[in-house]
Amino acid sequence: MSYDADATRARIFEAASAEFAAHGLAGARVERIASAARANKQAIYLYFGNKEALFGAVLQAKMEEVCHAGTLDPEAIGDTVGQLFDWYHEHPELVRLLMWEALESCRPKTWGEDERTEVYRGYARDLVAAGVGARAADDAARVRAAQDWLFTILGLVAWNFAVPQMRRMVLDEPDEKAALARRRAAVVEAVRTLAASR
Repeated sequence: MSYDADATRARIFEAASAEFAAHGLAGARVERIASAARANKQAIYLYFGNKEALFGAVLQAKMEEVCHAGTLDPEAIGDTVGQLFDWYHEHPELVRLLMWEALESCRPKTWGEDERTEVYRGYARDLVAAGVGARAADDAARVRAAQDWLFTILGLVAWNFAVPQMRRMVLDEPDEKAALARRRAAVVEAVRTLAASR
């Protein structure tokens, strides 16, 4: 049986995603990743360099995955935000990875920051083109309004998955499925209201 490097990389990547989401960068163990991936530690270092580089690769890939899962359509913002909410629900590891990144990164720039920033700039341009910030004094102010609006939308969605214990307490809803349905409806309605006031 021949060695399949791509399959090994994929297993390492999947195991690393779970390990980093559960334990963060500092708490993750290369030994556990290797064991879960049915690979040896040398393969991890060969393919990814070190644990920090592997964390960065996992985070970058998850960000690309959510960015390619759908576009932020300003003309159908409620539906788009509902789809984003559903994606985060199906992939809660992204919020955990982002929180670990915020807690543990001591780098002046975070992993893939330039590429991620450019994606967000594209979304802001799309929002400006759709009329967000139309009342602003100039182009720069319109862009800033769109960026603020985008960050608000992302926060409205992600916070639901960042603090599930708080969601449980505030909503006082013992049925998690019902609680998430309530939150999804509330977030979509809030974003539609914001969009109507732009």
